[in-house]
Order: sequence, then C-alpha cells, then structure tokens
Amino acid sequence: MHTIRKATITDAKKLAEIAKASFLVAHGHSAPKKDIDNYVAKNFKELNFQQELENPKNLYFLIYSDDKIAGYSKLILNSANENVADKNIAQMSRLYLLEEFYGLSLGKELFNFNVAFSKQNNQKGIWLAVWIENQRAIKFYTKMGIKKVGSFDYEISEANSNPNHILFLEF
Repeated sequence: MHTIRKATITDAKKLAEIAKASFLVAHGHSAPKKDIDNYVAKNFKELNFQQELENPKNLYFLIYSDDKIAGYSKLILNSANENVADKNIAQMSRLYLLEEFYGLSLGKELFNFNVAFSKQNNQKGIWLAVWIENQRAIKFYTKMGIKKVGSFDYEISEANSNPNHILFLEF
C-alpha cells in the first residue's frame, strides 16, 4: 500500500538521508568524488531541511510503501522559469526515490500527485531540471509527457558543473 503525506519539520533527518542516498545513485559519478562528497555534505544536512521546511513556499511530500518512507518530492508553486512564458507554474525541485523502491511505480505516483496538487493550486504547468546524463530520469519524464524547453548548468563545485535539461509539462 502506498501513501503520500506532506512532510513536517520532524521529517528533516529522514529527508536528508534520502537526499544523500538518492543523489549519490543518480549523480555520484557526475564529478570527482571529492566534489560530490563536498556537495552532499553541504547541501543535504538535516539543518538545511529544517530551514527549508520552515519556509511555507517549500512543499515536501513523502511517499510510503508499506509504511516505509520510499522517497520524497519538493514542489514550489508560482516558480517562474525563463524558458516558459507562463508565470503560474510549479517547480518540482526534486523527486527522489530510494533505489530499493525502483520499479514499483512510486515515482509515477508521486509525480502524478505533484501534478494534481499543482492543478488544484491554479498552476498552468510544472517544470524541473534533470542532468542530461541521468537517462533513467529522462526516460521517466518523457513517459510522463514532459518536453524539453531549455538547458542550464548546475554547479556541483567551483570546478564542476553538470549540464541539465529544463523540462516542462503544460496542463
């Protein structure tokens, strides 16, 4: 059985753990190990998640499989992107699943939840960035009907940036 609920400040530690594990699976080989380790240590601290959860614009949703947290998403409503003309659009900043839950359609379920939530909040679409070498994610988002609308470089360290696609799903 799968359930989705909004995350609270008490979930910060678990979010940090999922973020670290999921990021390393998808991006761990995208830059030198030292740069990846520094990025993860800096960006996926429990305190960072506590601070983000205190800001009402950051909406985190946890997905459970049989009462075990399998992953999460981060959604920001009314987050414009220079590659999209509409202004009332949501940014899905993250959709992370733990590797042990791959293949259970949890990503699809969480994605569809974010789309429905965005529509209920008068958004005209949803956008996200994905590393161009993350073929698993690109294949998933393509299946979900998302189109490439732009690109940008995501900084991992001062010396390393990863090229990303900007993807958009218009409602």
